[in-house]
Amino acid sequence: MGYNLLEALNVRVIGSGDRYLVLAHGLGTDQSVWQRILPLFTPSFRIILYDLACAGSVDPDYFDFSRYTSLHSYVDDLLNILKALGVDRCAYVGHSVSAMIGILASIRRPQLFSKLILIGASPRFLNDEDYHGGFELGEIEKVFSAMESNYEAWVNGFAPLAVGADVPTAVREFSRTLFNMRPDISLFVSRTVFNSDLRGVLGLVRVPCCVIQTARDVSVPASVAEYLRTHLGGRTTVEMLRTEGHLPHLTAPALLAQVLRRALAR
Repeated sequence: MGYNLLEALNVRVIGSGDRYLVLAHGLGTDQSVWQRILPLFTPSFRIILYDLACAGSVDPDYFDFSRYTSLHSYVDDLLNILKALGVDRCAYVGHSVSAMIGILASIRRPQLFSKLILIGASPRFLNDEDYHGGFELGEIEKVFSAMESNYEAWVNGFAPLAVGADVPTAVREFSRTLFNMRPDISLFVSRTVFNSDLRGVLGLVRVPCCVIQTARDVSVPASVAEYLRTHLGGRTTVEMLRTEGHLPHLTAPALLAQVLRRALAR
């Protein structure tokens, strides 16, 4: 079955500004995760929204297990979307894995991006000799085993931990989008993400970056934000949010929007 990329990944362009702003969601969510901050930016930007191929809002038959074996295929999707829309310059906001997708895209096409804003970003989730990513290999393997044996139970346990803050509506929303993912796709992509290591390419980035990190994130230690600041090749700032969890766009949208405005103005 043939697919049109813009239709397959539910691409939308909304807003009335003269500058383009891409909002790219992370693993386990879809573009609906941005709904709480969208009204604050549509007057000033033309906002490009899309779903990653692994998202539950995308037809699972579109997901090609032989193609999406690395983050580079997601980079291809992003660049092809921007090409199809005729975008030659944009600011980019990427959450979690989409932060890394943005980094890789900017290395390939630095002139395309005016700024990268990276929320809950990690170039590597596994600990190494001189690097604290937050997880040991054995811990990650236990996560994969739990996902495989009982996906529903894993979601019910993981969603509150990832959300972190005491915001029940955010837990329900994150749970909803996790449950929308087909379990085998969710596990496959999680393995791809957790086995990725982008530390070696950070210095190739030339685009200005802003790293946004919450005070406490079960998925990304605060030290990773500092690691990014010192290793990204472009001019990089770090903004620490006074909130907890991996999904500030769900738990503290007003606070996140304030920081995004500041970052986009610089």
